Amino acid sequence: MAEPPVSIRHHEIQRLLLYKELIPRLEDALGKFSKGHSAEVIQPVRTTVHLKKHHGFLGVMPSYMENDGILCAKLLCFYKREDGSTLPGSQATVVLLDPEYGNVKAVVDGQVITVMRTAAASAISAKLLMPPNAEVLAILGSGRQALGHYNVFTEIFSFKEVRVWSRTRDGAERFCRSVDGPVTICGSAEEAVKGADAIVTVTRSVEPVLFGHWVKPGAHVAAVGACRPDWRELDDLLMKDAVVYVDSREAAAAESGDIILSGTKVFAELGEVLNGTKPAHKEKTTVFKSLGLGIEDAVSAQLVFDKWKSSHQTTLDS
Repeated sequence: MAEPPVSIRHHEIQRLLLYKELIPRLEDALGKFSKGHSAEVIQPVRTTVHLKKHHGFLGVMPSYMENDGILCAKLLCFYKREDGSTLPGSQATVVLLDPEYGNVKAVVDGQVITVMRTAAASAISAKLLMPPNAEVLAILGSGRQALGHYNVFTEIFSFKEVRVWSRTRDGAERFCRSVDGPVTICGSAEEAVKGADAIVTVTRSVEPVLFGHWVKPGAHVAAVGACRPDWRELDDLLMKDAVVYVDSREAAAAESGDIILSGTKVFAELGEVLNGTKPAHKEKTTVFKSLGLGIEDAVSAQLVFDKWKSSHQTTLDS
């Protein structure tokens, strides 16, 4: 008889999930995903249900990694909020199942996992595509994803300056209070990105906030917001001048307004670069358009679950 599912809460995930352990697992998963359709990794494009009354969407993200024995589904609600809204922009729950018996093994709070796996994927893109000796990081946005990206980018890279821009001064100041290192608050997005070597866009915007004529040639952009086919963060000039990488071609063609509306061709998936089948053009301006994959949630949740079991077994044995 299957054991009842465990519930792993927000504070436990923060303790258990570390970027140094997560990033290698995500690189492995992205590489497997980009090897082509096989039984090893089954990852359909997310299904969405429009929550019209609440200006949001429910996204359902199943994934199955056969050789790793991971069966998972994430339920993600995300919203188009008005500026100044106190309501959350997203909420998420990740469910791990036993692939043989079909029972639920764990229900895992999805907020920390979503932030950390998204930021880690952006950091992987920067490892592959950011110009050497990058000195200036610019972050457009000041919410949870902005904080997650700050944490991982400053953990694994050495920037001399980090700049942040938010639509509200309060948001930028709140962001600065929540981080450990120095941050320069900029009065405009243009001021933040001028001369930056790496740019992260983590906004709720549905119209472009980053414009190509601001961006330093050879800079790397990790674009995280705008996950609907009619939403944008980046303008046409940037999309057409840059070499564009994605986590999933199929997802980008269905969900990314930045790619669909600009008519830009995708050059490669990150997994193809990791596998060595596509080059990393560090010498050119590059964009990584992140949409998020179910396998990223799956390996993150499995890592948390394994560490949770280990820590609880240690407690029982002591």
